[in-house]
Amino acid sequence: MATEVLVPTLGESITEATLGEWLKQPGDKVAADEPIASLETDKVSVEVPSPVAGIMGQHAVAVGDTVQVGAMLATVEAGDGAAAAAAAPQPAVTQSPAAAEEPAPAAGGYGNHGATPIDSNAPAALSPSVRRAVLEHGVDPSTIKGTGRDGRITKEDVATAASSRPAAAPTQAATPTPSVAASSGRKEERVRMTRLRQTIAKRLKDAQNTAAMLTTFNDVDMTAVIEARAKYKDLFEKKHGVRLGFMGFFVKAATMALKDIPSVNASIEGDEIVYHDYADISVAVSSPGGLVVPVIRDAQDLSVAGIEKTIGDFGKRAKEGTLKMDEMKGGTFTISNGGVFGSLMSTPIINPPQSAVLGLHRIEDRPVVRDGQVVVRPMMYLALSYDHRLIDGREAVTFLVALKNAIEDPTRILIDL
Repeated sequence: MATEVLVPTLGESITEATLGEWLKQPGDKVAADEPIASLETDKVSVEVPSPVAGIMGQHAVAVGDTVQVGAMLATVEAGDGAAAAAAAPQPAVTQSPAAAEEPAPAAGGYGNHGATPIDSNAPAALSPSVRRAVLEHGVDPSTIKGTGRDGRITKEDVATAASSRPAAAPTQAATPTPSVAASSGRKEERVRMTRLRQTIAKRLKDAQNTAAMLTTFNDVDMTAVIEARAKYKDLFEKKHGVRLGFMGFFVKAATMALKDIPSVNASIEGDEIVYHDYADISVAVSSPGGLVVPVIRDAQDLSVAGIEKTIGDFGKRAKEGTLKMDEMKGGTFTISNGGVFGSLMSTPIINPPQSAVLGLHRIEDRPVVRDGQVVVRPMMYLALSYDHRLIDGREAVTFLVALKNAIEDPTRILIDL
């Protein structure tokens, strides 16, 4: 008897998703509640568990298809699955000799481009990004040991396998390959945008079209924070089980500045201004599908240790794709740290309906004047992009100065100055 696997409820106002990847293939054994597919929504990836134990039946949709909540994704056959496994399609066995001579397109509709074809019987299902990496590097996924969750192959695994692959023998390189030579090394690949990337693009453009955005800059001397971090980082990690970074200081300092300049923490709804007496800080973190922005709730009530623990957990689960949609909702102010990627300066874009976003950048030694002397200090540029409809230039500058003062003298954070 077959049990249907349906698209689960995805959250408030979300009615559809895109099938990102199949984690189980027809004929595979599955346990109850074991993930069999991954769906991409506007915000996060959601794994779909099997409702029963059994054998994976037929896929009802393909990777990249848009599915509605409640639609059937696949079936799971009950029992030990011997019959289901026998009935499952086996393209590698039934393929004709003539068809075997002509390489089939890679899964997901990507062209082969002369690279090693992706084996549909690979030990773990390949995500679209991993498939692209396999095509680019021309490696055989069946020879790669996956280090990802549940043994899945990651892009890093593909890159490592490609770098450790022995060079081709001279006799093989000398063999004429007209099909490859005809391309002259110029290749193109069309890849459908993920639902997350489509949403990011739409929201960013909407922000530009709606808000009267302006960016103001300042710089901050990081000497005091760096010295405090160097002095206490070992004790901090031993006591709290998390590393002491810079974001904890900036988030705490930002909550204090938002308290002093409430318009930076406000938002516009219609013809009304909504002021918040709490600071829900959105923190941009990297995920395989792009930047996601989970929210630190009531950050004004958290210690630096509590903030660091929350950010560390967000970063870990963003890479695993296990962030929940509720964790991405809301937020009254955003902090984006482009410095971890080496950015010197930028103009970040507001995350609607918020009215401001703080951009952090890399720390570098620069000459500055202190007490009439030119000295070298570790400096960082700060950038505050804000909606000029709500926030005046005076308020934006005052916010940055308050933040700068708290970072340059962290004692202010302890005594709430």
